[in-house]
Amino acid sequence: MRQVKRRSAAPVYIAAAVFALYALALPLYKLWHFLVAALVTASAWLLADRLIKPVVETVPEPEPEPVSYGADADAVLAEAKKARTEMEKLAASIPDAEVKAKIAELAALSDRIAQDAVQDASDIPQIKKFQSYFLPSTIGLLNAYDRMSAQGVRGENSDRARASIAQMLDTEIQAFQKQLDALYKNDALDLDADIQVMQRLLSREGLAGEDGLRELLRKTSGEGDGK
Repeated sequence: MRQVKRRSAAPVYIAAAVFALYALALPLYKLWHFLVAALVTASAWLLADRLIKPVVETVPEPEPEPVSYGADADAVLAEAKKARTEMEKLAASIPDAEVKAKIAELAALSDRIAQDAVQDASDIPQIKKFQSYFLPSTIGLLNAYDRMSAQGVRGENSDRARASIAQMLDTEIQAFQKQLDALYKNDALDLDADIQVMQRLLSREGLAGEDGLRELLRKTSGEGDGK
């Protein structure tokens, strides 16, 4: 936001009124009559302009022109921006400070990975492959954690499930960092192996797919919780 001073139009109206009154009260048929009228009118405008302070308005900064790095790089950046928006929304909803910190780290790593697409276009296929699995899996874990926290249920099952998801986020952070390091070193990363490891971990914790998430939520929402 920035502040802009806008001068009032009132001095113009005052000057016009002074000229009109002058014309009504005094003759205007010789050249010097008009010169005096012009002088009086100008003086009235200057005096009014000094006395009437400009209006200060707060206006938004103009939107910068969008920069394009090419269709593929733009798509990578857009996906990272979309993921960050969703992560920040979930972080605002999740009360646990430790989980919030993990979300912030994941979002920062995601942005850095996406920025590599601008620096090295040859990395874009690898980044897209990484984003297509790990960003949705991260959002899925955070959504599951958020829904369980929103239920307000405490007990052995719900506490264990939240702890499992928090541990999964650590695994996600490691995967993000590994991908970033590989991009900086221009190394090809075996994403399939990492994805398989992540899928096994999710399956083990009952977090694989929507069916697993629904079953986990059902268990932690009441039936047998704490027993």
